[in-house]
Amino acid sequence: MKFELCTVPSIMLLTSCINTVDESLKYLQQTPPSTTPEIFAPNFISTETEYEFGSVFNEDGTEFYYGVNVGGKEEIRYTKLAGTHWSDPQTVLADEKYGYNDPFLSPDEKRLYFISRRAIDGVGELKDYDIWFVEKVSNGWSQPINAGPRINSDGNEYYISFTNDGTIYFSSNKREFDYDIYVSKMLKEEFQEAIPLGDSINTPNYEADVFIDPSESYLIFCTIRPDGLGQGDLYISFKNDDGTWTRSKSMGQPINSEHHELCPFVTKDGKYFFYTSNKDIYWVDAKIIEDLRP
Repeated sequence: MKFELCTVPSIMLLTSCINTVDESLKYLQQTPPSTTPEIFAPNFISTETEYEFGSVFNEDGTEFYYGVNVGGKEEIRYTKLAGTHWSDPQTVLADEKYGYNDPFLSPDEKRLYFISRRAIDGVGELKDYDIWFVEKVSNGWSQPINAGPRINSDGNEYYISFTNDGTIYFSSNKREFDYDIYVSKMLKEEFQEAIPLGDSINTPNYEADVFIDPSESYLIFCTIRPDGLGQGDLYISFKNDDGTWTRSKSMGQPINSEHHELCPFVTKDGKYFFYTSNKDIYWVDAKIIEDLRP
């Protein structure tokens, strides 16, 4: 069994001189989308021959991580802005036995989180999905580190996103229902016991793939409900002044379709909303979120 990590500093280390980057070079130099969703970076990121999903940019729009299903096993790829050009996608996390997907950067971008069925000892047989992370080191990233029992359980834990203060949102099927969305505060650099969100978000149906706005003003997640348009739809909820969440509602068309919509992500500058549909990564002007605000 071999665990592969890209260790080339020019590929893996985070960009330092970001604030001076020409805006037109960010986001893979793609023409910004309208309020009609478009396939992101066709034939470079979103291809006709592979299943791409679970995308995330760094805060400055100069580094991009995403998942790819390769022959039934997932790996995480990466591209970055180098000068005035974007590097060809490189594999960041891959393994002969275990898959890795659903990448997400910690708020300080010193950790890359993901999910995997990797055994705790890194050599055993496949287990349930857990949340893991690698830490930034001088020559790339560390070996995978399990996020621990306050996050992970004997069930599956899926997808990860963070608020500015390090609070983590994720989904799990550890209760008697289908998948639900959980939240865990970060205190003194440790995750606290994860608690499920209330019934304005969680139902007896499937709720997963949650993106939390870094300021915690809204969240978007994938759900499978009887009134849905397809295999899975994206729903949104906004936080009230009293800290409760509005009852979640479908983001509707043209976001949702007869396909499976999943893996939501909004860039840190609030400009673009990314998600996966029909085995490709899409993006759209994030103004559509404010149009849904009550």
